[in-house]
Amino acid sequence: MIIVVAALSFESQADRDHAVEITREVQLATREEEPGCHAYCFAADPAVPTRIQVYELWEDSDALAAHFEHPTYQQMVTLLHSAKIVESVNQAYLTERSESVYGPNGEKKKAFFAD
Repeated sequence: MIIVVAALSFESQADRDHAVEITREVQLATREEEPGCHAYCFAADPAVPTRIQVYELWEDSDALAAHFEHPTYQQMVTLLHSAKIVESVNQAYLTERSESVYGPNGEKKKAFFAD
């Protein structure tokens, strides 16, 4: 799995809020139409009024690379530029393992990937 984490900055909170609103349908289309997309969320950062936090989860490298060729990607780029984006900082992480954050009864774990 590949996790993409990004922070998008805008000139104002109004621009940020507008970007969240106008990208709603493209986010949903990406989740529903693109093979290998497990999560795709652009959300307003509650602590920084001019920032959107991005979380994406892709099945593999091929799925993420195909995303950049998909029409929804170009729609997102066009929409974000129209919303006065001023900076985009992006990072991809390759993860080979995953596990629940909490135990089977909701208890806090004391260690992760400890097997």
